[in-house]
Amino acid sequence: MIEDTIAKIEARIHAADSISPERRKELLELLGRLKSEMVELAKTDSDQAQSIAGFADVSTHEATRSPQNPELLKLSLDGLSSSVGELEKSHNKLTQLVNAISTALSNLGI
Repeated sequence: MIEDTIAKIEARIHAADSISPERRKELLELLGRLKSEMVELAKTDSDQAQSIAGFADVSTHEATRSPQNPELLKLSLDGLSSSVGELEKSHNKLTQLVNAISTALSNLGI
């Protein structure tokens, strides 16, 4: 299920005309790293992994849609950040990665 969600996000990033080639490359690299971290997390906490993947999907949708709704983008990014909040100590690398993805998606709205 996680792999399906990540594939859906990848397709959305590839299809978004509003993303520069540099930003697209950055997002796809971050997404590849997220996939690895999510597969590991799913082994111990599949519900949490699915929650993070879901918020990443919604955030990507909001960041790449046209016209963009800044309020919905902010809400989805806040949800994505919150979804890893309790994992900060036990999965620091995942938390940092989600924060980097949130920042990159947020920057699409600039």
